[in-house]
Amino acid sequence: MSTAPPLLEMRSITKTFPGVKALSDVQLTVRDGEIHAICGENGAGKSTLMKVLSGVYPYGSYDGSIIYRGNEAKFSDIRASEQAGIVIIHQELALVPGMSITENIFLGNEPRRFGRIDWKAANSKALELMSMVGLKEDPDTLIKDIGVGKQQLVEIAKAFAKDVQLLILDEPTAALNENDSQHLLDLLRGFRKRGITSIMISHKLNEIEAIADSITILRDGKTIETIDVKGEGADEDRIVRGMVGRDLGSRFPDHEPNIGEVFFEVRNWTVRHPISADRLVCKNSSFTVRRGEIVGFAGLMGAGRTELAMSLFGRSYGVYESGQIFKDGKEIQLKTVSDAIANGLAYVSEDRKAVGLNLLDDIKTSVVAAKLSKITHNGVLDEAAEYREAEAYRKSLRIKTPTVDEGVTKLSGGNQQKVVLAKWMFTDPDLLILDEPTRGIDVGAKYEIYGIIQELASEGRGVVVISSELPELIGLCDRIYTVFEGAITGEIMRRDADPETLMKQMTSTKKLATS
Repeated sequence: MSTAPPLLEMRSITKTFPGVKALSDVQLTVRDGEIHAICGENGAGKSTLMKVLSGVYPYGSYDGSIIYRGNEAKFSDIRASEQAGIVIIHQELALVPGMSITENIFLGNEPRRFGRIDWKAANSKALELMSMVGLKEDPDTLIKDIGVGKQQLVEIAKAFAKDVQLLILDEPTAALNENDSQHLLDLLRGFRKRGITSIMISHKLNEIEAIADSITILRDGKTIETIDVKGEGADEDRIVRGMVGRDLGSRFPDHEPNIGEVFFEVRNWTVRHPISADRLVCKNSSFTVRRGEIVGFAGLMGAGRTELAMSLFGRSYGVYESGQIFKDGKEIQLKTVSDAIANGLAYVSEDRKAVGLNLLDDIKTSVVAAKLSKITHNGVLDEAAEYREAEAYRKSLRIKTPTVDEGVTKLSGGNQQKVVLAKWMFTDPDLLILDEPTRGIDVGAKYEIYGIIQELASEGRGVVVISSELPELIGLCDRIYTVFEGAITGEIMRRDADPETLMKQMTSTKKLATS
């Protein structure tokens, strides 16, 4: 360890909300010019700790002290921390979709001349900042017209506009594809060479192991340990053990599949883009699902996996062109989401907060939302049945909450995902489509959700899993389809699946022979 004074010390930080102690005597020491990773399960206190540091939770609302550059910091709000050079980029990006890149970079911080915004200077400075982060776009481009990876770069450029010295990134690669993730990690390495310190919260342990100089592990709002990666070395097993308090052994629960006959089949499914009519988002896609089978869909971001799933689920995306859907040998028409639910389909969206849940609802309301008819009699909701059903799912899925009357917005990401799963399991589906079911979820919660997926398959249901994480597909699925530019390019059995084979089929229009 370096003998130089640390850039940051957070001493005995304790933060309490009504009925919950989110942080308890947490210690964090960050050295100047390092990349410091913070790991922990959902609900461990990582984001809360960073909100204390960045002034979102102001001085006086917590116990303990923050020592920054040798002096005690008493940030009254986020603007005060930014003036000290501390900038946080949250997992939910704080960008305005209808504004340009330049406008977003300087929002609330616009360069002025003679009392007016100097847009010429702003554009010139924006280009300079964009060059620093490797973003090659016209600065007048609207945020809604660029992908998530580029939006992340705009947030970092925005941080540099505020003269950042300590950059905090909360799950920066959670929504990024492999190439964008790698570019972001390379950027952080470049910032380190320039003396900029970074704190990175992430559930992607392989990325943390590759990039971090130090790793602090939190569990249940407490500091477990800080690992000096260069001095001690770190491996994923040690990090996992610290996060969950035990050895997981395997990242996937033991599962012996019992696969039956084909019960769901899609033939030559073709769908057009909802706006660009000349663009096909699904091109003659055909696939099958057997009872008791977990089927994976692999593809790079934008390949058309989500578009395929949503278009099948009641044509909720795109414009239907042609194709057929068969269930138990009979053709079915799924023209609306109600048709899909009535025919035993369920779809768990990749965006649980924007689409999967109404964040104003409590847990019990969310669980029964997709099929109220099950607990409605003569047009009247049976509130006792609502509570009973939600409570049963709370126990069986181990949703960490004292009561199903709790608002879903108060739950951790992993527990929110369990509520979404409960909502669709309540509809008693034969086929459950899960789009990025473990995105932004810690390794312990992932293990639990994998177990739920395997349990659903063991009950004789079919499960489709769309994931950007190839190890997840390989470890969980019995069979994997690959998708490239809207077309299914391969069908690979689990025994033959490896990252190289999948990646080859995810980046090629040449179809692999069926295994």
